[in-house]
Amino acid sequence: MRSIKPPRCSRRTLGWLCVALLSFPIDGEAAEARERRTFAPLEASSSLDPDKVALGRMLFHDPELSKSRAISCASCHDLARGGTVPLSRAIAEDGKEHSFNAPTIFNVAANYLLGWRGKHKSLETVSERVLLDSRLMASDWDLLAARLRQDRDYAARFRRIYGRHADRESVLDALVTFQRSLVTPNSRFDRHLRGDGSALTAGELRGLKLFMTYGCASCHQGANLGGNMRQRFGIFSQPDATGTAEGAAAKARLPEDSDDDLFRVPSLRNVAVTAPYFHDGRIESLSEAVSIMGQRQLGQTLSASDTDAIVSFLKTLTGEYDGRELENSVPAHDR
Repeated sequence: MRSIKPPRCSRRTLGWLCVALLSFPIDGEAAEARERRTFAPLEASSSLDPDKVALGRMLFHDPELSKSRAISCASCHDLARGGTVPLSRAIAEDGKEHSFNAPTIFNVAANYLLGWRGKHKSLETVSERVLLDSRLMASDWDLLAARLRQDRDYAARFRRIYGRHADRESVLDALVTFQRSLVTPNSRFDRHLRGDGSALTAGELRGLKLFMTYGCASCHQGANLGGNMRQRFGIFSQPDATGTAEGAAAKARLPEDSDDDLFRVPSLRNVAVTAPYFHDGRIESLSEAVSIMGQRQLGQTLSASDTDAIVSFLKTLTGEYDGRELENSVPAHDR
């Protein structure tokens, strides 16, 4: 008996369906129930080895890990600046710009997919690629191991914690353990999700409702409000990135089954302090980023009032690190 194949849906169609399913107007208890199904409070890490975290912190901030000793992991992921840097594209070991904007390192362990292309699921894999990539830190394991063994402090720490000299496995384990500690819980939105009725203002609650009814939450959901799927940038229209390599690729007409224009949906945690936005860092303003996403991902032209309300909600996603709220580094016109 011949099998009947189901009709094939394009990613554009699937994207439209996701938006439509999350766009039905609901109120009251139904809205609260949908929030609980869509989002979850961010939880702080509690079972990490503090010695490994401390060692990973040292490595993360040490330019010895790059070939020329010019940059460290923190050069592109500044913990005092939202876990990123206020540049459209960070500067690599060779002094040239990276291919992509530096994503925030905060809450990276809550992402299911990693990297702007979303092709990796392991922090160890991504960390190693950054260390060894000739366009990034350009190092190699023989060089790293030799440098760390020659440093008395590092040598003593690796022997005490791992029982051996620094090697590939122990260096990656320390770096990843530190990255897993970079959680920013206790945002006002987290408090709202836990039942604090005074955590959000009326305007911020309106922004949350719009965020859901417009369909933003079809991609930005879960504890990290993103980070767990890939999506085409420009479901309803092609992005305008004239003058960049990525923009040239985006402007080309691609077949529906091509992956060339797919990007990991970024987490929106701390989005108010991680400008500039998008994979190429083209946009400085959070308001403009929201407006663009409405047009290109949702097929909607947002009013200024609705844009402002969504931005006000997004600002409630700023969490705490080391006991204090992350600093706000967005342009003055977005504050």
